[in-house]
Amino acid sequence: MRRPGGPPLVLGLGNILLGDEGVGVRVVEALAERRSLLPEGTRLVDGGTLGLDLLPLIVDTRMLVLVDAVDVGREPGAVVVLEGQALDQALGAHLSPHQVGVSDLFAAARLLGGLPDPIVLIGIQPAEIAVGLELTDVVEAAVPAAVHAVVMELRRLAAAVPGTGPILDRSVATAAMG
Repeated sequence: MRRPGGPPLVLGLGNILLGDEGVGVRVVEALAERRSLLPEGTRLVDGGTLGLDLLPLIVDTRMLVLVDAVDVGREPGAVVVLEGQALDQALGAHLSPHQVGVSDLFAAARLLGGLPDPIVLIGIQPAEIAVGLELTDVVEAAVPAAVHAVVMELRRLAAAVPGTGPILDRSVATAAMG
C-alpha cells in the first residue's frame, strides 16, 4: 500500500485547546512559514488529535517526523529527538497524552506493510497542560529550536534514504534559524 517514493511527512500532534499540549501543531505552523528550508516536496500536516484518521498519510510517506509535547522529565521547553529504541520506549511509556493513538496508528500501518522507516519524534517538554490557546512563554521560546531540529533531522534522514530530493546546505538552515 505504501509508495516508496512518497514525500517526507512532518506531522504536528497535539490539542491546541490545551496550551503547551498543542506545541507540535505550532511547530508545524512555524515550519510552514519557512518552507524554503525543507526538502522539496515535504508535507506539513496539522495532525491535531486525529489518531487513526492519519493512517493514509503515514502509509504514503518514505520518512516521518512527528512533533509533539512529551514529558521526558526535562526542564520545560527542552527539545529532544527520539528515534529507534528510544522512540519505542517513549511510546510505550505514554509520554504524551495521545501516544496511545500514535501506537495504534503505527500498529495499523505496520499491519498494512506501510510503516515508514525512518521515524523520528521531535519532542518538546511542556511546562503546563491546561485549558488555553496560548503556549507558555518557555515553550513558545522553544519553538525555533524545535523548527531547527526538524530541519536538521529531515536533512539527516534524506541523506540516509535513497530517492530523496535536494537538501539545503546546513549553513543556510543554521543561519536562517539563528
